[in-house]
Amino acid sequence: MIKSQRYIHNINIAMDAVFANKFRSLLTALGIIFGVGAVIAMLAIGSGARQEILDQMKLVGVNNIIIRPLFAEEDAHEELLDGRFSPGLTLTDAWSIKELIPGVQSISPEVEINTFGYHHGIRRPVRVAGINPDYFNLFAINIAQGSNFTSAQVNSGAPVCIISNQVRAVFFGNDQAIGRQIKLGNNWLTVIGIAEDRSGGGESTERLGISEFGNMVYIPVNTSLLRFMDRSAVSATDIQRMRNQNRRRSPQNQQETEKPKSYHQLDRIVVQVENSEMLSTTADIIQRMLLRRHNGVQDFEVIIPEMLLEQEQRAKDIFNIVLGAIAAISLLVGGIGIMNIMLASVMERTREIGIRLAVGAKKTDVVFQFLAESVFISISGGIAGVFLGIAISRFIMRFTDILTIVSFSSILISFMVSAGIGIIFGYMPAKKAASKDPVTSLRYE
Repeated sequence: MIKSQRYIHNINIAMDAVFANKFRSLLTALGIIFGVGAVIAMLAIGSGARQEILDQMKLVGVNNIIIRPLFAEEDAHEELLDGRFSPGLTLTDAWSIKELIPGVQSISPEVEINTFGYHHGIRRPVRVAGINPDYFNLFAINIAQGSNFTSAQVNSGAPVCIISNQVRAVFFGNDQAIGRQIKLGNNWLTVIGIAEDRSGGGESTERLGISEFGNMVYIPVNTSLLRFMDRSAVSATDIQRMRNQNRRRSPQNQQETEKPKSYHQLDRIVVQVENSEMLSTTADIIQRMLLRRHNGVQDFEVIIPEMLLEQEQRAKDIFNIVLGAIAAISLLVGGIGIMNIMLASVMERTREIGIRLAVGAKKTDVVFQFLAESVFISISGGIAGVFLGIAISRFIMRFTDILTIVSFSSILISFMVSAGIGIIFGYMPAKKAASKDPVTSLRYE
């Protein structure tokens, strides 16, 4: 018998033994099935978490620092009583950062307004963002049609806007939107561009100061302050209201005091620095500069999204490592199960082994036979585990809103690990079977 035929014969014997004991083989493979399924699911969760972080990094932009206002109303009253007053986050703050701090590449002050849009009898709620032209570069938003704002339009507060593709579809349908007018609140604005829609990532990026980009209308920041609202403007009514609040500000009437509205002119300032090495230093300079400009009142926060996301990524990596270790332990337990079952099988088939050795089978044939059995069980369990892992990943993504990505590399790794477990944990029983004495084995009852 030539060598290849000998191996095929040994494999056939091994397969006959496996299928002759289907239930035992299934129980042996369960450890591998659940272990591989768990590994693939954990790797899918890790890949999904990593992809979410990368997507969020794209949304917040590269080397960006975000400055947001704080609304600690009671603290703000106390500061007023101490004789200190903060003008809030203003457009002047943004331009001062741009002009005075070295390494600042671009800056985007933002004002957000919730209002209604009107066009040809259609009325829908929209989110209006007062921005400058750098905004689209900072967040990598492409203008699909039309053009960006010009410096003249920004400086003069021109009644122009750039709408998202979602807004275009709602108000204009398939009609041409460029050059048409849309009413926002009490103001008519001319559409000069259409921006591509992008998802803002929901709550995970809301805390970083990034809003949804879909239902948006973009206008020049000066347009928002001149034509819509300027919260920093103080009227006689505001002064009288503040006096009334201060008169009523006593321990017994404190709960009756009306909470003041936001006094911040801007809702956000996004600062982009030249390189990531300058992020921390620039953020510290901005913090100290704004604190001086706000008379020592800490009514703002400086956020470095990249560092927050890196910390989040590290936390998720640690979590995934722990889950992966648990999954690896289940694979190890599955391998030990294979070894135990195969050792028991060797004890049960002592006479069969003796007969094979007596009729001319070599010890390598016996080793190969039992090794083939364990490898077949582990590979079969690995294949079933791959499908189980994919099913678990899809179940998690559908019912928990956790992004999972099953990659080909994770499937290949799991498959190779399952085959390796079959070889490693099947070798000892196979060697023990081959080392039996034929004469003693034939006498075994």
